[in-house]
Amino acid sequence: MTFKGIIRFFKYGIWHIKREELSRPMFFLVNVMRTILLAIRAFTDTRIMRSSAALSFSTMMALVPMVAVVFAIARGFGFSIHIETWFRNILSSQPQVAEVIIGFVNSYLVNVKSGIILGFGLLVMLYTVIMLISNIENTFNDIWNVKTSRGIMRTVLDYVAFFFLLPIVIVLISGVSIFVTTTSGQLGELVAPVISLLIKVAPYVVMSLIFILVYMLMPNTKVKFTSALWPGILAGVAMQLLQLFYIHSQVWVTSYNAIYGSFAALPLFMLWLQLSWTICLFGVQLCYTNQNLEQLSLLPYNTHIGQKYNIMLSALLLSVICKKFEQGDKPSTPLQLKTATGIPTHIVSSLLYKLEKAQLVIDVTGGDKDKTKAYMPAEDTANITLGVMVDRLETVGGWTVDTVDLKQFRSAHWEKVFRIRQDYLKQLRDVKVSDLYPC
Repeated sequence: MTFKGIIRFFKYGIWHIKREELSRPMFFLVNVMRTILLAIRAFTDTRIMRSSAALSFSTMMALVPMVAVVFAIARGFGFSIHIETWFRNILSSQPQVAEVIIGFVNSYLVNVKSGIILGFGLLVMLYTVIMLISNIENTFNDIWNVKTSRGIMRTVLDYVAFFFLLPIVIVLISGVSIFVTTTSGQLGELVAPVISLLIKVAPYVVMSLIFILVYMLMPNTKVKFTSALWPGILAGVAMQLLQLFYIHSQVWVTSYNAIYGSFAALPLFMLWLQLSWTICLFGVQLCYTNQNLEQLSLLPYNTHIGQKYNIMLSALLLSVICKKFEQGDKPSTPLQLKTATGIPTHIVSSLLYKLEKAQLVIDVTGGDKDKTKAYMPAEDTANITLGVMVDRLETVGGWTVDTVDLKQFRSAHWEKVFRIRQDYLKQLRDVKVSDLYPC
């Protein structure tokens, strides 16, 4: 096979392979390649690289107050030594940065305890932490094509639970590690190498588990464990390899120090943050692609739909929802709508979001991430005509023309345009959307 043939296969041929044409192991391998190709395509076509840069900056702003909160909770439980050791291990590739941050955190906690940082300063610190976690959630939701965020109460409860549980989890992990290390020397020469191997592998396992949990819990949608499993493992291993790369690149770091002096720690730390968030977000993209592989079409990320096809596809989706409701069926899920219409999953989600904003459909799950979204008509289907749908979709948006001088539209030609549009919508109001249901 020529080089052009290989390129053509990965661009077109791989998407037309059917399950019955290959054995189960070979088809599994094809699906793995499809997932990676789709994730890479989405990763390069979307704003993920810019998002990783933005999250790196947000992390820099919120790192000290966020670590201070965790340290404060840990000190309340008497776990401060374990938390500090864990934090130094996390930044083992950036020891100078770790020392500076711990110094800032201790100073910050002393000042808070003495009452020096109160009021506005404390609110600013709290704001940076909340904004960081909110930005992370929004970025994850963007990758998952989730348009709604958690409610305020749920957000507060989740964030508080996260900060209280994190020190406990860290202490448990540290305790297990210390116990295994202590007992390894007492188990004999045969068992000791196995324990030593487990200790070396433990950071990879812990980091992978952290990524799996983040990938499952952070997006405001239901993420399957099987979808997050191997992306989480890949991200965890990649993060540990990044750590090893930084630790063993001392010659490069030394030459960098010769140029920037003591200031070298900051750009190196920023680069580490950027690479870390890039790994994390690529894992999120892999999760999304892994879970929706069967529903994605040949060109799943070509979302620039023209107005004509936007109206046509919206009418098609709405007709299925209305007809199913009239027949007494259960509310339609995005997967059922994709199966019934052939519209790619991510486009279905985008169109449903617009239809919901136009008050044409409602999500009966109420935004509960633990339940699969399901949609039904927002009103009597007899009132949902094509004219009503077009009129409402055209007026969806957050900006109004209040700042525009409306006198500009008071001419004979504009009146003719408005009259033609009214006649157009009047004719469309004679067409019930449910009558457009595909046979």
